[in-house]
Amino acid sequence: MTDIFPTNSPSARRLLVVAASLAGDLPAPLNETGRAIARANSFKGEAGQIVAMPETAGVDALIGLGNATDAFALGDAAKQLPEGDWSLEGDLGEIDPTLAMVAFGAGAYQFSRYKKPARAPARLIPIAGADAAEAERVVRSIWLARDLVNTPAGDMDPDALQAAAEALAREFKADIRTTAGDELLKQGYGMLHAVGRAAHSAPRLIELEWGDPDHPRLAIVGKGITFDSGGLDIKASAGMRLMKKDMGGAANAMALARLIMDAQLPVRLHLLVAAAENAISAGAFRPGDILTSRLGLTVEIDNTDAEGRLVLGDALARAVEDEPDLILDFATLTGAARVALGPDLAPFYTDDTAFGEALCAGAAKVADPVWRMPLWDGYDSQLDGTISDLKNMGDSGFAGSITAALFLRRFTGGRRWCHFDIFAWNPKDRPGRPTGGEMLGSRAAWEALKTLYGK
Repeated sequence: MTDIFPTNSPSARRLLVVAASLAGDLPAPLNETGRAIARANSFKGEAGQIVAMPETAGVDALIGLGNATDAFALGDAAKQLPEGDWSLEGDLGEIDPTLAMVAFGAGAYQFSRYKKPARAPARLIPIAGADAAEAERVVRSIWLARDLVNTPAGDMDPDALQAAAEALAREFKADIRTTAGDELLKQGYGMLHAVGRAAHSAPRLIELEWGDPDHPRLAIVGKGITFDSGGLDIKASAGMRLMKKDMGGAANAMALARLIMDAQLPVRLHLLVAAAENAISAGAFRPGDILTSRLGLTVEIDNTDAEGRLVLGDALARAVEDEPDLILDFATLTGAARVALGPDLAPFYTDDTAFGEALCAGAAKVADPVWRMPLWDGYDSQLDGTISDLKNMGDSGFAGSITAALFLRRFTGGRRWCHFDIFAWNPKDRPGRPTGGEMLGSRAAWEALKTLYGK
């Protein structure tokens, strides 16, 4: 990973960035030979457009920046440029140099667990004016989230997710503990246990703690459903195909925790991953069952495919017990969120206007778009039970993402809280964002946390 940004390379080739506005009068150090080659290749400075140059051209390649506002113009450079080391030259315009490095590193990602890559990515010398350490930690975290989501459920069950969390704890000397199997019932995690009890790999709550206990306590909760069959309310085959990514909330929570620990953010971090596989067997929980949560609330099951809010509810209730200053949760929770905002835009819910504003500002800064959604109190009564305290679904069929968020709010104890209903997946290739698992919304959250906690 560190090889993507080598600190010194005497043999580095020169990559000239060119905005579209300058493509008609290409700047030095490109010479007349290079300009002729650029014209012959119809170089217009379009975002991501690359033209290789001979040694006599003054530089070794050109890359277009488009309108010089989108850092992800560099997102495909690592795979389009020839292998080896490259040094960036020219004016980046409005593009932040640190974000440009992040885009380059994100585009260098290759999921190689099962198939050897055809080639190694190009490498980039740190850009002048960039925070190279920040760029590297963000890229490392992006790669972690993607690796976790891309790994099939056969190799990423609750046991494997626990192992990944333990590796993270070892890397940063954090404390970690796990409550698994029937011990969940003994400790009151009735919803998490029920969702995962039918699977071969036992359900579990994984808790990582790091940082000075005197610092503000920050809880980050991730939905770790390692595969979602839908349970007895079984999904159709098309809906089940990508359900290895249903632990994308946990992957994002872990990636954000990695950023916090790597940067030494002055918080007392409490990472909670509710890990389970929503499987089908004789022991599966059923529609109509009533479960008792860690908070003591009873919940009637309308649909076993609305399981993510159940495991999160128990994890949120645990987080609240330590009176955190702020709780963030990440989950691939509802298809309704995708209908509303599509795969690229991360909806979030919070009653904390100041944090919501900081989150939106952070999203704009790092090109990780989010959209604030309403915690509409008028829908809250849909969750009231008749023979239980709660139901796990609203009763109208509408506003599914909102009612899921309102369900979670019941378990937050009035603490400051923000919920992300993310997709955690790129359905098609885009510069720096290849098809597959993705870190979505949590880069924006990282920027907001730096603002909030003074890093």
